[in-house]
Amino acid sequence: MLNKWWQYLLLIVVVAGLAVASLVGLAAVLIYPDLPSLESLTDYRPKVPLRVYSEDGFLLGEFGEERRAVVKIEDVPLHMKQAILAAEDERFYQHGGVDTLGVLRAALANLTAGGAKEGASTITMQVARNFFLSSEKTLKRKISEALLAIKIEHSLSKDRILELYINQIYLGQRAYGFAAASQVYFGKPLDKLTPAEFAMLAGLPKAPSRYNPFANLKRAEARQKYVLNRMHELKFLTDKEYQASLKQELKFKASRQSRDLAADYVAEMVRQEMYSRYQDAIYSSGMKVVTTILKKNQLAANDAVLQGILAYERRHAYRGPEGQVHLDKLDGSDGAMDDALDNLEVYGGLVPAIVLNTSPKAVKVYRQGGHMEEITGDGLQMVTKALGDKATDKQKIKRGSIVRIYQANDGKWSIVQMPQVEAAFVGADPQTGAIRALVGGFDFNKNKFNHVTQAWRQPGSSFKPFIYSAALEKGITPATVINDAPIVIGSAETGSSAWSPQNFDGKFEGPMRMRTALTKSKNMVSIRILQNIGVSYAQDYIQRFGFAAKDHPPYLTMALGAGSVTPWQMVGAYSIFANGGYRVQPYLISKIMDANGRVIEQAKPAKAGGAAERVVDPRNTFIMTSILADVARIGTAAKARELGRYDLAGKTGTTNNMVDAWFAGYNPAQVAVAWIGFDQPRTLGGQETGGHAALPMWISYMGKVLQGVPDEPYAVPPGVVQAKINPVTGLRVDEDHGGLYEYFFQEFLPPMENSGESNILDGEEPAPVPQPPAEHSGGTPPFVQDQLF
Repeated sequence: MLNKWWQYLLLIVVVAGLAVASLVGLAAVLIYPDLPSLESLTDYRPKVPLRVYSEDGFLLGEFGEERRAVVKIEDVPLHMKQAILAAEDERFYQHGGVDTLGVLRAALANLTAGGAKEGASTITMQVARNFFLSSEKTLKRKISEALLAIKIEHSLSKDRILELYINQIYLGQRAYGFAAASQVYFGKPLDKLTPAEFAMLAGLPKAPSRYNPFANLKRAEARQKYVLNRMHELKFLTDKEYQASLKQELKFKASRQSRDLAADYVAEMVRQEMYSRYQDAIYSSGMKVVTTILKKNQLAANDAVLQGILAYERRHAYRGPEGQVHLDKLDGSDGAMDDALDNLEVYGGLVPAIVLNTSPKAVKVYRQGGHMEEITGDGLQMVTKALGDKATDKQKIKRGSIVRIYQANDGKWSIVQMPQVEAAFVGADPQTGAIRALVGGFDFNKNKFNHVTQAWRQPGSSFKPFIYSAALEKGITPATVINDAPIVIGSAETGSSAWSPQNFDGKFEGPMRMRTALTKSKNMVSIRILQNIGVSYAQDYIQRFGFAAKDHPPYLTMALGAGSVTPWQMVGAYSIFANGGYRVQPYLISKIMDANGRVIEQAKPAKAGGAAERVVDPRNTFIMTSILADVARIGTAAKARELGRYDLAGKTGTTNNMVDAWFAGYNPAQVAVAWIGFDQPRTLGGQETGGHAALPMWISYMGKVLQGVPDEPYAVPPGVVQAKINPVTGLRVDEDHGGLYEYFFQEFLPPMENSGESNILDGEEPAPVPQPPAEHSGGTPPFVQDQLF
């Protein structure tokens, strides 16, 4: 009886098949002539996004509607092809575009299952649909799809059809093609994947949203196991390979962003520049831009800025939780808590979490994905008061509070807070101007304002070296004595109201040498120097360093950095000190290539010592570097000594009321500028100076990028002489007298002590000082070893 039913069923299928064949034949006569041209297949030009890379080949970002990486069929790993065939079309190389056996098998399967459980679309039919047809489920569309598949098979080889499929198919996360999906999901190219990973990707075309491992890992794993099983059944995998693949734990890309290296401000700068040149074409033309960024440097800058901001926040009061969740109203499931955290983004590695319970010594929190963390010890440093009984309602952390947690490199979590302060960092090669690292703020996704290029801020004392450099050209020497005493400036000289400037510490130390004054960042001395050389001369002179005169009005306040600069300008200006007086232009784009890898634009930077214009006398930059080395050794940036190097130089900068904090410094191979402040200018708080808030970022960066790099002393240029001076008067003394050595322009040597002439800028005799300044006590670094007696 059962056999009889199968005979009837087979007869029905055959009759139905003949009927369908007749209908298809009729439809072919009516539809085939109207099928589209295959030009888009024979001349395949996919929409490939603009990609931005570091100099050492790491992807920084891509811009376009589709994430796509085109790969040739001969470069596709065998297991990738086999996984696709096993999942989608095992008879691909046998059928002619429409798999009649597959259609019959699917029909029987669906008939016995009582519904549409299996499809019969071949890879060729999917290519037809993806390139030419809509996804509507109508009989006409299905017939057109089949006819187009046959037409494609008559025009293209099987390998070419498979290549089109591999590059065009949508695989979720805006990824088109398997090469792009490999980077999106696993963060590595196709040729680095395992059979288990190939199977995961091959399972996506059936339903990219349903089988996306980022959206539903369990469902994706079930689909992957099905594909592996089919690969095993088809003898694409040996028993050993199959079992190993089933056991392999997949490791997905930690970040779902389309990049290998976090440099979002850099990528956006490149996008803007490319758009200005090529407009909308950049989003689909497959152009590639190689920047001057180096991964090691960028990672160091990223960490320096993040740690600098977190350190600042720890020094200031905890403002309180970001919100409150009523846990008693939730069903207690991980999913419910995940939903409560859904609208809170992770910024700068600061993860939102819900507090489950608290005590003065421990806080248990929940973070998305079913993760529980218990935070103790130093991890509670910022919120100690918020856990106490005396905490205000706004500040108090309790059950249900939404807080931010951060995992340090040692794996330990701490409770932090979303920062309000911003920071910027830029590092460059002073010999060429190539930007090696750039961080425009705390997190690009939170604040797209680029503080390196767009933030015009007062530089404070970090601007003083340019005034001192101008003074050297006017004959003032490092040994010239200038009075650190109170001064009152009239409104005519300030451009506004009368001004009584102060030193940072509010103290006045009387007459001192220019070297000592810059090392200690004495404001009164800087003002007297500017008075002496003239503000108009100084305003003209600073243009050599790339500053515009209009941004630094010709008033005495210029001596204290009251004008406006950007970190981008400052890194270019300090490069001139670092490279011996050459103006190099900071630049970010090294080369631009088309989709085929042909270079269409190549940077040709003017290098120091080569085509770059010399704008400052090498004697000047050498002497300035010798003074700025003292700043980094025994002055306001003495903390830099922890790096254990003697080729570092730089200057701190703190503006009035500690609104902006800076450090700009260098050695012959690296120049870097750090800044921290608020977008809406306000005080950073007590003692938040350049040396306290900005310098640690610079130290962190330089310590990493100069690791293993030997000290590189600056050579004394021709025309610089040394002479022994009296440390009190700055006058020369005989070699057999006590004193210290100082550097001078040959033509600006100070008088001998017994000549009766003065070495004092304002003509006043200084009070005698019984001993040399404190900065010349202790060890003697190589850079200044021949300065001391």
